[in-house]
Amino acid sequence: MENLSNPTPPAPKPVQRKMKDPVNALGTTMLVALLLATLFTAWTPSSLFTWNFSDQISLILTPQPGDVASPLQTSQPQLRIGIVAGHSGNDSGAVCRNNNGEVTLTEADVNMKIASLVQKQLVDLGFQVDLLNEFDTRLNGYRAVALVSIHNDSCDYINDEATGFKVAASMDTHDVNRATRLTACLTDRYEHSTGLAFHTGSITGDMREYHAFSEIDPSTTTAIIETGFLNLDRDILTNRTDLVANGIVQGIVCFVNNESVEPTPIPTFAP
Repeated sequence: MENLSNPTPPAPKPVQRKMKDPVNALGTTMLVALLLATLFTAWTPSSLFTWNFSDQISLILTPQPGDVASPLQTSQPQLRIGIVAGHSGNDSGAVCRNNNGEVTLTEADVNMKIASLVQKQLVDLGFQVDLLNEFDTRLNGYRAVALVSIHNDSCDYINDEATGFKVAASMDTHDVNRATRLTACLTDRYEHSTGLAFHTGSITGDMREYHAFSEIDPSTTTAIIETGFLNLDRDILTNRTDLVANGIVQGIVCFVNNESVEPTPIPTFAP
């Protein structure tokens, strides 16, 4: 029979330390290096926009769907665009009347119709779009890739040359290159979409000193567009509003995507 009293304890087994696999360690190091290289290669000084570092890391580490989607949906965060419907929520703007003096059309109504279509088209393209009133409280410190304010010119017959559109940027813009590019894109794409000509010689101080320019965040690139004259251009503004809206949308997309564009006409200022 085995003696159960005071049994001799077995000798302790030597502790074996597991050595790290040098191949796995090297592989991990190379993976981290590749991740960082991918991240920083994606940013270049010529990029129009830069993202928050943590957002870029999150995007790279998040599995992407296998289906091919538009660049706005997969390669960068959703971009914010501001669209101001001129005079909306404040006054009627220019007022069109018939021979009996009855109001038949207001600038504010036309502006809102165009702005709403612009918002819809941009949302369909993957942008986040804020539709803003003329003196919207959200304009204070507003931050976005771009803000475009939509207006129209007089209902009165002035002369046969009172037709076409105008585009202007802030007189005191903090980034002249980006502001110039936005106005150039809007001018080029709007003219091609609508067939209307750039109306030289009538960019006013009121356009260049538009109130929203001084209210928004200085980093927001902005422009104001008068899409036509409510007299001679009334037909396209009211009956072909889709073309008008498309011209603005294509101008914004041109700016965001850094597309090629013809040089914008040099505006001549009206008194």
